[in-house]
Amino acid sequence: MTTCPRCQQPVSPQAVSCPHCGNQLKAFGHPGIPLYQATNESFLCPQCLYDEDDTCNYPQRPYAKSCTLFHDKSLPLVEEKTLSSHKNAFRLIRGWLSNHRGLVILCVLIMVSMILALS
Repeated sequence: MTTCPRCQQPVSPQAVSCPHCGNQLKAFGHPGIPLYQATNESFLCPQCLYDEDDTCNYPQRPYAKSCTLFHDKSLPLVEEKTLSSHKNAFRLIRGWLSNHRGLVILCVLIMVSMILALS
């Protein structure tokens, strides 16, 4: 359960608006688009990565109280993924082989024909 930024009451993560105070929680009434909202008298822009690097084109900048583009500048923009075990490497190889079946079959046929031609 998440909490409403206006009334601090618990709400469902899929709720479009707060059932207690009616505050809009999702952008454009769509449960898949998060709407970030500032609490109290603060604004979102001073903590936003896009405001810091001057790539924000939001019309309410720098006084935005709600935004769909907000990204906290203390968090990394992209999660780092590492292959820490052999299981992940095996999964990666198996995925590549299944995506390139035609190429694998062609290489196997070429290798078999080379072995037959040399023997």
